[in-house]
Amino acid sequence: MTTETQNEQQTDRLREKLDHGRETASQAYHDAKDKAGELAHKTAQTIEANPLGILVGGLAVGVIAGALLPRSAREKELLAPLGKKLGETIRQATQAARETGLRELENAGLTKDAAKDRARSLLDDVVKVASNASTAAAKAATNKSTDTAI
Repeated sequence: MTTETQNEQQTDRLREKLDHGRETASQAYHDAKDKAGELAHKTAQTIEANPLGILVGGLAVGVIAGALLPRSAREKELLAPLGKKLGETIRQATQAARETGLRELENAGLTKDAAKDRARSLLDDVVKVASNASTAAAKAATNKSTDTAI
């Protein structure tokens, strides 16, 4: 075999391998493209079926990412007044809600003293029921033993 023939054979083998590599790469590209399309379709369906869940999940990921990233001095400088104002607003809103809730409970007659009185009355009723039940059980047992003795 001549060197020229060997070179041609090697060239042919290289071309075959190159063609095979191109076909494999092309197939992998098309498979990946199809999978990406399917994934995009499934993702769109999931978002349409449960948009609130996706929103909450996205917010959770954002909060976690924000908590893990360090704050710069500029962020602290710009956000500190906003944080203080937001904190004060939340404190005032919480206080107003608490006061309103207590006032509404009082208007409905649900004060601490009224709750204690109701609890005391309920406890008295439970004791009375238990006492009556035990008396009835004792009478029934006495009647049963009297009937058996006769």
